Amino acid sequence: MAKTDVLVVGGGPAGLAAAIAAAREGVYTLLVERYGCFGGVITQSMIGNLAWYRHAKTIDAGGIIKEFEFMAKEMGGTINNFNENISETEIGKFLENKGILVDGSPTYEILDTEIFKIVADKLIQEAGVTPLLHCQAVDTIMDGNTIKGIITESKSGRQAIMAKRVIDTTGDADIAYHSGAPFRKDEKNKLMGVTVNFGCAGVDINKFITFLMDKMQKKPNFISYLKQSGELFFMDDFSCFLEPLNKATKEDIIPEEIPIKKIWNQYVELGIINSFNGIHIGNIDCTNVFDLTKAEIEGRKRLIKLIRSLRKRTPGFEKVRLKNIGSSLGVRESRKIIGEYNITEHDIKNQARFEDSIGVCPEFLDGYGVAIIPTTGRYFQIPYGIILPEKVENLLVAGRCVAGDKMSHAATRQMVCCIATGQGAGVAAAVSVKENLNCRDVDIFEVQKVLENQGVRIK
Repeated sequence: MAKTDVLVVGGGPAGLAAAIAAAREGVYTLLVERYGCFGGVITQSMIGNLAWYRHAKTIDAGGIIKEFEFMAKEMGGTINNFNENISETEIGKFLENKGILVDGSPTYEILDTEIFKIVADKLIQEAGVTPLLHCQAVDTIMDGNTIKGIITESKSGRQAIMAKRVIDTTGDADIAYHSGAPFRKDEKNKLMGVTVNFGCAGVDINKFITFLMDKMQKKPNFISYLKQSGELFFMDDFSCFLEPLNKATKEDIIPEEIPIKKIWNQYVELGIINSFNGIHIGNIDCTNVFDLTKAEIEGRKRLIKLIRSLRKRTPGFEKVRLKNIGSSLGVRESRKIIGEYNITEHDIKNQARFEDSIGVCPEFLDGYGVAIIPTTGRYFQIPYGIILPEKVENLLVAGRCVAGDKMSHAATRQMVCCIATGQGAGVAAAVSVKENLNCRDVDIFEVQKVLENQGVRIK
């Protein structure tokens, strides 16, 4: 089908960053995506909170991470609920009185996940990336332990794409798996749950916020938190408070065995909540197509029950209607490669520094019952070694399947870290093509120099 210098497989946050970064260095770059739009978890699973952890002193890698936000805002593709003017709102005053807003307001933009489809198109076209949608990678082409390309399936049939360098940004390490690279994957009862996200319309936002504030005032311990080592640990959050769901569960409207997580965000003035992250399903292996099918169908069944409960029991939701459902599951965890270096929980929590840094990430963890919000400027460096799989040459892996232990995954799975590893992989692949060196032998100092030229913070 095609020959390319750099082939990026998977068009989510990591894949977009990888393809854009590589193309900007003048190498021919092809980006393959199995769905009809780019954006991955942003557009398919309706997760627009790219950097919800960010506060005034939070340190990010910059680069393409900020470009996503800036271009989206420029194109009218952001939703600003509690960001720039939060201190002027009643909720902002309440939080400040509770000491929640540490060192100023959050400084992130919530992405409008529909408009981001167009943002992604514009970014890759301006960078000179060749896009390919509706095309799925099903196998690899190997010459010994060196990857030479992939086999694809699409409406055009079974075809091959040959590449000098391949970057796996599938999220599930599909290309690494097919190439024989070692990986780890927990039993499915130990994996983080998947989510079926949805949007709804017809919400009386003011009525709901009034209800929310009233509950907060009557239950001052509702927002509980503690400070440890200068970090803010949130045990709960005002935007997750939908007490009627608890009553509905007790009264068997929502069965006990169906846990409902209560997270809503991205509301707009028209009474629309763009993304309701409320249906979490456990015991799912996202590399098993039967499990994927089960989760999609079960999630849709649960969300109808959830909407009925909201309509009956939550002020402001009396006339709520389902607007849309995410076109794919939100997946948090599956395969993780075994890398040249495997980042650890200790690295994440102790501001690790690496000579082969390809970016930085705030000390932000969300998973396995731990939530650490980076409000004081602490961060760790991302080593090149975690995107280099063992035993396979000229393959790089970026996104949530990079190498690391269980708790470090709570940080590296975050979109901001996925984008940073993607940009690092894209630049490394481009430099290795230009130097005619394997990815494992690439001049890391040249990679770092190029990344800095692209606006990335390395140290």
